[in-house]
Amino acid sequence: MYNDPRSHGLWEMTAPPPPEATALDGNITTDVVIVGGGYTGLSAALHLAERGTKIALLEARQIGFGGAGRNVGLINGGMWTMPKELPTVLGPVYGERLLDLLGGAPLLVRELIQKHAIDCELQTNGTLHCAVGKAGLEEIEERCRQWSARGAPVKILDAAETAKRVGTEAYAGSLHDGRAGTLQPLAYARGLAKAAQSAGVKLFTESPVLSTERQAGNWIVKTARGSVTAQWIVVASEAYSTGPWEIVRKEQVYLPYFNFATKPLSTDVLKTILPGKEGCWDTREILSSFRLDKAGRLVFGSVGALRNTGLAVHRAWAIRSLQKLFPQIGRIEFDAEWYGKIGMTDNALPRFHKFAPNVVGFSGYNGRGIAPGTIFGKTIASHVSGEISEDNMPLPLTEAKEQKLRTAKEIYYEAGAQIAHIAGARF
Repeated sequence: MYNDPRSHGLWEMTAPPPPEATALDGNITTDVVIVGGGYTGLSAALHLAERGTKIALLEARQIGFGGAGRNVGLINGGMWTMPKELPTVLGPVYGERLLDLLGGAPLLVRELIQKHAIDCELQTNGTLHCAVGKAGLEEIEERCRQWSARGAPVKILDAAETAKRVGTEAYAGSLHDGRAGTLQPLAYARGLAKAAQSAGVKLFTESPVLSTERQAGNWIVKTARGSVTAQWIVVASEAYSTGPWEIVRKEQVYLPYFNFATKPLSTDVLKTILPGKEGCWDTREILSSFRLDKAGRLVFGSVGALRNTGLAVHRAWAIRSLQKLFPQIGRIEFDAEWYGKIGMTDNALPRFHKFAPNVVGFSGYNGRGIAPGTIFGKTIASHVSGEISEDNMPLPLTEAKEQKLRTAKEIYYEAGAQIAHIAGARF
C-alpha cells in the first residue's frame, strides 16, 4: 500500500480488491461510530448492522492497513499463554470466560467466511506447533494436556509423523490443533468489509479521528473534513492507534515481524512440504512461522523489521534457514517480502477498556488477531446492543496505561532480532 511493497507484500499482490470507500466529507449522524478497519472493527460493524443498527466506520488509512493486512494468516484458538495461566492472571471467572470465548473463535471465522462467501484461501486442516528439542517437546506436551482437559481437538504428533506432515526432520514433535487453520489475512479483512458494507455499514477510509466532543448525550467524532455524531464509539484501532486513543498504542510494545514468500514451488516439492496445508510455528524464543499460500508459495517469517540493516540480515537468515529446513526446494528465490508490528501487552493478554461513557474497545492481541479480533468484534456488538453487560464481558474493565520502558524495549527487540539472526543459523 502507498507504493510500499514491504508493507503488505504477498497479501496485497493476491487479495481481491477492497470495497469502494472514500474519506468522510461532511457531517453525518448514526447510532455507532467504529474507529478502525481491522478484524475487530469490521466484525463489530457487521454484527451490529445485522441487528439493524446504523453504523459508520472510520479507518485512518485503508481497510486492513494495520496488523489485519500484514500477519502470517494463522487462525488460532487461545492466546500465547498456557490455558491454566488465564484464570491465574484474570481470576477464575474472567479466565474461564476468556478461554471459552477464544477456544471457539476459529469456528466463528469459518462461519463468517462461509456465510458471506469470502474469498480468502481458507484452509481448515489445523496448525502444527513444532517442538525444537526436548524443551520444546515438553512445552507442547503440557499445552496439549491443558487444552485436552478442556475438550479441545488437539493431539501430539511424534517426530516421524511431524516430519511427514511438515517435510523436514528438524522437529522433535508437534502439537496439532484441529480448530485452527490458515487464510489470506488481507483478503479476509476486505471480505468482512464488503459484507459489512452490504449490511448497510458506511465505510470511510483516509479518515483519521482528530478529536471527540460530548454534546447532549451524544459523541461528535471529528475528522479533517467532517464529523460523525453517534451514541456510541467503538475503539478498534489496536496497536496502530493514533489521535484521541493513542494510549492504546502506548500500552503495547511493538514487536516487529517479517515474512518472505518464495516463488511458487514445483509440484514435486509441494508433495513433500506441508501436503496437508497446515500452518506452522516453532517453540523457539525468537520463533519462526511458515505456511503455504494457494499458489504454492512458502511463506516464512520471524521476528524483525525489514528496514535499514535489518533487510539484508533477515533476508540472508531466511535463505539459510529455508535451505536447512527444506533442502528439497533448491535455490531460494522470493516473490515478496514485508513486515509489520505486533502489539505486546505486559502480560501477553488482551484488554477491555472503557475510555468514557459509551466509548469502549478491545485491544492487545499479542500476535493472535484473526480469531480473537473477530470474536471480540462480535462480543462488543452484543455489549453495545445491550445483550451483554460490562460485568458479563469476557475481560474485566482496566485502565489503559503506557507500558514502562516501551521505547527501550522496542529498540531492544528490533536490534536483538538482528543480532540473533546474524549470530546463528537455524539448527
